[in-house]
Amino acid sequence: MNLFIINNIKALFSSEKGLISYIKNTLGFYPGNIYLYRLAFRHKSVALKISNGVKHSNERLEYLGDAVLGSVVADFLFKKFPYNDEGFLTGMRSKIVSRSSLNKLSYKLGLNKFIQSNGESKTQSKSINGDAFEALIGAIYLDKGYNFTKKIIINRIIKNHFDIEELVKLDVSAKSSLIEWVQKEKFSIEFNIVDEIGEGYKKLYVVEIVIDNKPICKGQDFSIKGAEKLASEKALTIILPEEKS
Repeated sequence: MNLFIINNIKALFSSEKGLISYIKNTLGFYPGNIYLYRLAFRHKSVALKISNGVKHSNERLEYLGDAVLGSVVADFLFKKFPYNDEGFLTGMRSKIVSRSSLNKLSYKLGLNKFIQSNGESKTQSKSINGDAFEALIGAIYLDKGYNFTKKIIINRIIKNHFDIEELVKLDVSAKSSLIEWVQKEKFSIEFNIVDEIGEGYKKLYVVEIVIDNKPICKGQDFSIKGAEKLASEKALTIILPEEKS
């Protein structure tokens, strides 16, 4: 009996057949360790308590998935745009892996139907869906390995859900959008250089955005302009309401 038939039989009789079917239909493969995928959708608000006060939620998988996703997207863009500079590649990567982008992608994929959390978390957290997507990537990585996960991200996620050519054209300045929002709300805004790391051409500038005298976030880059841009992109995902697709 071949593996495809065996996996179909397992899915049919599994208590997790809904999740297994979803993964197969959406991402094109049968999960091996289904526990990892269940964990990917468990928000910290409903974390399971285990020994020594440690709580089991999707936060560790989210951390891992964030790193894997960033690596794959960076590699994909580096090869797709061999003549573009670091600033362009950084901006493109940000458009794909930003919290706002991942939140929308999560809704589009229907991940929100499987997320386990208390009702308060779903209404208050602006990143719960994007976090679950990153945790899912972490689960796939642990279950199937890096090369398999890379193929899923590129072939099932990037190529199916992102129009790269349109992202290239979408060159709206994050800083301009942020300033426009601040002016509309009649707040004050500051872009402060709070640190300089290294020397010469390797110097990193750290810029902190302060809105209405409240520190919002920081961004760092090898130029002040780049640091302001990255900090502005982060700030927009923090201050603007989550948009549903």
